[in-house]
Amino acid sequence: MPPFYSTGSHILVINNYFEDSEEGGTKNGLYFSDGKRKIDYVLVYQNRKHTSLSTSEYSGATVPNGTATNLHRSKPHKQLPEHEQEVVLDVGSHHESVEEERRTRREEFEKNAMENGLEIEKDKESKTQGTSYVRIHAPWHVLSREAEFLKIKVQTKKAFEIKQEDGITAKVNSIWQKFTKPLLPKVGQSTQTGKHLSHPFTRDKMHLYNITNKETFFDSATRSRIVYEILKQTSCPTARYNMGITTLIANGVYDSAYPLHDGDYEESDSEENERKVLYQEWARYGVFYKYQPIDLIRKYFGEKIGLYFAWLGLYTQLLMPASLVGIIVFFYGCVTIGNDIPSLEMCDEQNNFTMCPLCDKSCDYWYLSTACATARASHLFDNPATVFFSIFMALWATLFLESWKRRQTRLCYQWDLTSLEEEEEHPRPEYETKLFQKKLLKEKKDRNQKKKQDDHATGKNKWKDKVLSAMGGADLAENEKLTWRDRVPGYLGNFVSILFMIGLTFSAVFGVIIYRISLAAAMAMSTNESTKSNIRVTVTATAVIINLLVIIILDEIYGTVAEWLTKMEVPKTEKIFEERLILKAFLLKFVNSYAPIFYVAFFKGRFVGRPGRYVYIFNDYRMEECAPGGCLMELCIQLSIIMLGKQLIQNNLFEIGIPRMKKLFRKLKDERAEPKESNNSSATRQPQQWELEYNLEPFTGLTPEYMEMIVQFGFVTLFVASFPLAPLFALLNNIIEIRLDARKFVAELRRPDAVRAKDIGIWYNILSGMGKFSVIINAFVIAITSDFIPRLVYQYMYSDDGSMHGFVNHTLSYFNISELLQGTHPQSSHFSNIKVCRYKDYREPPWSDHAYTYSKQYWAVLAARMTFVIIFQNLVMVLSEVLVWLISDVPKDISVRMKKEKSLLVDVFLKEEQKKVNLIESFLVQDRRKQKLKNEAQKAQASSFTQVARSQRSSFTSVSSRHTDV
Repeated sequence: MPPFYSTGSHILVINNYFEDSEEGGTKNGLYFSDGKRKIDYVLVYQNRKHTSLSTSEYSGATVPNGTATNLHRSKPHKQLPEHEQEVVLDVGSHHESVEEERRTRREEFEKNAMENGLEIEKDKESKTQGTSYVRIHAPWHVLSREAEFLKIKVQTKKAFEIKQEDGITAKVNSIWQKFTKPLLPKVGQSTQTGKHLSHPFTRDKMHLYNITNKETFFDSATRSRIVYEILKQTSCPTARYNMGITTLIANGVYDSAYPLHDGDYEESDSEENERKVLYQEWARYGVFYKYQPIDLIRKYFGEKIGLYFAWLGLYTQLLMPASLVGIIVFFYGCVTIGNDIPSLEMCDEQNNFTMCPLCDKSCDYWYLSTACATARASHLFDNPATVFFSIFMALWATLFLESWKRRQTRLCYQWDLTSLEEEEEHPRPEYETKLFQKKLLKEKKDRNQKKKQDDHATGKNKWKDKVLSAMGGADLAENEKLTWRDRVPGYLGNFVSILFMIGLTFSAVFGVIIYRISLAAAMAMSTNESTKSNIRVTVTATAVIINLLVIIILDEIYGTVAEWLTKMEVPKTEKIFEERLILKAFLLKFVNSYAPIFYVAFFKGRFVGRPGRYVYIFNDYRMEECAPGGCLMELCIQLSIIMLGKQLIQNNLFEIGIPRMKKLFRKLKDERAEPKESNNSSATRQPQQWELEYNLEPFTGLTPEYMEMIVQFGFVTLFVASFPLAPLFALLNNIIEIRLDARKFVAELRRPDAVRAKDIGIWYNILSGMGKFSVIINAFVIAITSDFIPRLVYQYMYSDDGSMHGFVNHTLSYFNISELLQGTHPQSSHFSNIKVCRYKDYREPPWSDHAYTYSKQYWAVLAARMTFVIIFQNLVMVLSEVLVWLISDVPKDISVRMKKEKSLLVDVFLKEEQKKVNLIESFLVQDRRKQKLKNEAQKAQASSFTQVARSQRSSFTSVSSRHTDV
């Protein structure tokens, strides 16, 4: 296309390259300066020119003696007075060369992008340094070409009617729709009575598609995705091994790249747009009770983000019945607390069970009745209903996963993702860099070997080697790849680092254990009776808070470490990188979040020993014991504080505060780096849309969003036997979390690139694994941590009347205080005439022939616990499999629609092909008719010519005969 210059406006057009006018863009900064071409993508880079004069007319350098040399005029024939002449020292020659190389690469990249059909508008580079923007528009021929290449499904003109349900189901749905009508967001959605057939876009079937306006046929998310795919595949020849915009951003050629939002979302007088609708009906806390507009979210942000919010919405909905059952279980414990015989016996002061000291020297003997409050509180979470709730939550997890598969299938059908194929991904910039370095090393090694073999090589051959070396980066990806040997250092580094991080987590847990033991011993030495009476509460509360702070700090560290370790492996594509990052981050955060809880549930109080033979740490501190009511109450406290603390601090405060702090820091940094311009008009000019969005936080992926919900899912399912209210607190958190994430995506983040996806990927496998693991954990929590099994064993094997009377006495063993080790007796005791004390364990009494060995009751309880674990696991697994079998992955109505749509689509194309055949046949018939008429005409002409010839011959014959006769 020849160059074209528009002198009637401020826009200079050369091929498809535009320089922005002085007034900037129009229509709120969403279009080029002509107000017609929509901005589909924005590239940002920084001008960093350090060598300049104080005036705008000279540039030069200062030599060491202060004499200015190498002055170049930007405006001719204008000399400044000597006292006004000012030059600066060129101290950044290397920096200038780097910036010049980046500028050259930007020009080549933009030139190649324009050769691919994109149209570009740029700012006039009048600033010596600062932020510059490149706006990109994709015309129709580019969109249609790439849509065909990417196989983007679009609607055809053909539509079919969706069969409406009738009978009881229709009435129930009608009542439900009327009931939930106030909960529906006002986004212009209506009940679907029909659906247009969809088919991958092809330019040779344009007449089949419902194209009313080429500018709006592809929505903004699809347009930006097409442009991004082009930019990823656009090469930069100077870099040799660089491929696409991602590599250029990684190497600092461009600062960032992003699509624009649809406009402003807060101003009431602004035009209506999808971003504003999402903010009003989705991203405000005032609409927390409404359903999410999932279809609009998918249309605006893409399928991958749409699936995340659909998954989060379903998870939150299903937490409602789980919360209701958890509340019922909790209230059951509250109602039955007055009838719990073991806690009543423990609180009965007449029993006067004298317990052995809880620590050496400082601790005195004590009465079991002083732990009455702890025992009564333990019954709230340790009662027969807990077992039912554990089974219910295991089945709930299965129901959730199966419901999500059905919901995901429905969304895939509605969003035309059923036949989505995985697209070929391009290598990551780090992978290409690693390949290039490997190529250079190989070439260097080959040259050295060749030099040793042939010392008499000519200069021509040397020059040829250099040329081949320079050209070797062009086919780098084709001839070279990273092998396992190249990744061995990364794998070893990962293995060692992960072991170190897990060891660090265990060290933190062990440090808190030492803190608990030390604090308990210190408080026991206090002379204040109130301090002594609150030892267990104080130690538990402070230790859990320390655990929470350590978990939050290590979580932030582990997120960064997991990303660094994944980069060490140099994954080839973004998908592989994301999956490996998720696995590492999940492993580290799983250990970090649940290690203190695992300690309380399964290790605390298990390795204490017995009086006279306690287990010591560092030869001074005894291992911790569980409270008289068991460790389940302490497990409940630990779980609740860590869960609520993480949700409040990490999931809410951090998500609100950290992005705003980053935004403020970036804004201050940009203001400090970019000097004020002398042009007052530009200083007073309103910032354009692309400038406003550059100040927003860049989108970094959905991994943090999924991760916090997966950790919460673990709190809800893994240890739910100890804390039935966990689903309720998760529900309350998620109601806020949905709107918090929505506001972040709509108002605080740059618009993400629309990514197609038909499922949530590896997250489903993690959820499924945690659901199965939760069955095992809850079985052991009930069997080992709670007193459910010991109570059953006592009631059915040792109780005289089949009741729980005498259970507390049955669980306490005897110890002769004369056998205490020397130096471990209480220094001052208020108890006198004591010969034996009691401690919680199943051991033979001191007067037995096998004193202090495990009794028969211990082995009976242990066998019952193992039997319960096996029965519980198998029962829940069988019920889960039955539930999976009963629930179909594909809803019946969707299956029927998919078959009908496929047959209708086949009919449409068969009719289309039949029309083509008929058209061809009509042309052939016409050609045959024309040929027949032509042949007939030729025959008629030939016959007439024959008759004329015959008549001529006859006349000639007659003449000749007459002549002969004559």
